[in-house]
Amino acid sequence: MAQRFRPAVREFIAENFLFRADADISDDQSLLESGVIDSTGVLELIAFLEATYGISIADEEIVPENLDSVDNMAGYLARKLPVAA
Repeated sequence: MAQRFRPAVREFIAENFLFRADADISDDQSLLESGVIDSTGVLELIAFLEATYGISIADEEIVPENLDSVDNMAGYLARKLPVAA
């Protein structure tokens, strides 16, 4: 289920944080540890997720387990936005 979120998240990261044409990240790569985003980038990422998916991200949800990699974000979104049965 989480796969459906990966393309949009990867595209946002590439367009806003990866400034070299050959720069790429893996889906499980820590965005903070690798220096792709910083604390300001996290805020930009949150604004993107909230606007794109119509969700509200609570302060207690702003943790690496939810937002530190493409995989983590996709999983978080899948939990937050389950597909209707």
